[in-house]
Order: sequence, then structure tokens, then C-alpha cells
Amino acid sequence: MDKLSQVVPAILTDDPQVLKTMVRHAESFTNWVQIDIMDGQFVPSQSITYEHLANLLMKLNYEAHLMVLNPEEYLEGFKKAGVKKVVFHYEATHSPRGVISLARRLGLGVGLAINPDTPVSAILPLVSKVDSVLFLSVYPGSYGKEFIPEVLDKVIEFGATCPGVEIGIDGGIKEDNIGEIAQAGVSVIYVGSAIFNKEQPSNSYRRLVTLAQEGSRRQTQ
Repeated sequence: MDKLSQVVPAILTDDPQVLKTMVRHAESFTNWVQIDIMDGQFVPSQSITYEHLANLLMKLNYEAHLMVLNPEEYLEGFKKAGVKKVVFHYEATHSPRGVISLARRLGLGVGLAINPDTPVSAILPLVSKVDSVLFLSVYPGSYGKEFIPEVLDKVIEFGATCPGVEIGIDGGIKEDNIGEIAQAGVSVIYVGSAIFNKEQPSNSYRRLVTLAQEGSRRQTQ
């Protein structure tokens, strides 16, 4: 393995004040976060929007995980709000190639996300056109759901089929499973509630980083 797994904090809220609090916490221990965006259609819940992010001064770089139908309609707004990368769902658009093309024209990084039931074979024609693939290890839409272990089989399958592609995983990740996830070859591990629902988010983040790195090292042994 070329490098150790990274841990990226994932921020999910529908409250602009909570968003600000979470961002300020994150600024104390990282320089990159993922912000989850939900439209109440692709997933049942709704979240903050790019307007809230545009109005929030923050020191962080961020990517937006777009759990929304028709993600192409959101890209220009997020570009104006300072996003560096967008991650959209294969299942949320009739034209994933069109979303990728627009993101590239806007100068954005782009990742492709897939839900737990979507087979790896569905996305293989698109992999060369994106910067990363994000495997959802829960059914998306809220914090605190249980990790679906079968998703790791898909991660391993994908890693063998597409070596060298950045693999992300998101959902249900905690101290007791992050090592196993890193050992499976995941490049970037997104963690929400196991950081932000704890009394000391910075301490929780550092503990998760240590456990992920230990898992990465086991992969090479």
C-alpha cells in the first residue's frame, strides 16, 4: 500500500448554527471536511444548502457529498460557495457523464458515490473519468446508522478490478470497525457521528486516525 488511510470528518446538519459549531470544531484538528447535502427527495432528510456555506467564513477546504436528485443543478452554486470537490450518486442522475463533464468545466474535483445495493459493475465505465469512488456503507440520509459489512466485499472487489483508484467509504464507521475497513484497502474513510457526537471531537478524530493507520499497516504485512 502506498500510503495510510486518511480520515475525513463528515458534517451533516440542517441547522446553520450547528453547521458553524461543527466547522469551528473541525478547524481545530483538520484542514479538509466533507459536508453532506440532502434534498429530501433522493434521501428522506434535508440539510443545509450551498447558500449557508457561502455565508460561512471557514479556514477549511471542503468537498460536498451530494445526496440529491439531479446533482448537475447544484454544481454552479457549490462552485460559488467555494467547494473544491463534489461527490454525486450514480443512482441520482440519468446522465452521470454529463455531471462529470459539467464539474470538470467548473474546475471541480469529482467523485462518484454508490449505494450499498448498487453493483460495482454498474460504475466501471465511469471510473476513469472521476477522481475517486465512494462506497456508502449505510443507506444514506442520517447520522448513526449501522455499518453494512458486506460493502467491504465490494470494496475489495473494486480494488482488485481498478487498482490505483482512490476508494472512499462512508457510513457507520466507529472505533471498533475502522481498523478492519482500513485494512481492506480504503484510501479515505469518512466519519460523522463517531467524531461530532462525542464530547471531545478532536480527541475522537485523533483516535480514529491512529486506528485507521494501524489497519493500513496490517494490510501490508
